[in-house]
Amino acid sequence: MSNVNDFEALDNFLEDFLELPVRGRDGQTRVYRIEDPSAEDGIKIERITSLAARLAAGGKAPGTPVLDDQEELNLYRMCLGEAYEPLMREVKWGPFKHVALTAMFWVTTDRETALQFWRTGQQPGKAPNRETRRQASRGSSVSATASTTPSPASTSGTRAASRRRSRSRAAARRQT
Repeated sequence: MSNVNDFEALDNFLEDFLELPVRGRDGQTRVYRIEDPSAEDGIKIERITSLAARLAAGGKAPGTPVLDDQEELNLYRMCLGEAYEPLMREVKWGPFKHVALTAMFWVTTDRETALQFWRTGQQPGKAPNRETRRQASRGSSVSATASTTPSPASTSGTRAASRRRSRSRAAARRQT
């Protein structure tokens, strides 16, 4: 039988923000703090990304864009919160989009997935492009490279909710 004392407070293991260093148009690197979105925005982000994932799982590109330009910016605004306006003013489109997508992966999955995207620019779970594979194989054998390739994610659609992100064990220990 479980009681309330068996559970830690959510604040003890959920992350409330990401801090991402980004070089601006002026050449200065600033750290942008991305706060956890509101519950309402989180639900909207989940709905939009789930639709895109279902379309991609079908193997066909949709006949029309999933989001128009304004809807895409609205998605980024929900993911970035208060950091949206400063980022829009201070960085170019490429870094802006990279920060927004990193935040989106953090919101919809977890910190590790966001970090993987931040470092590689590759959609987590997606096979790297040919040039990246060639560079990786130069430093190791073909069989070693193949054995480290992650298996594709299930596209069965049976999992309705995403994993909830949590602090790393080291961060949790520092909190205690």
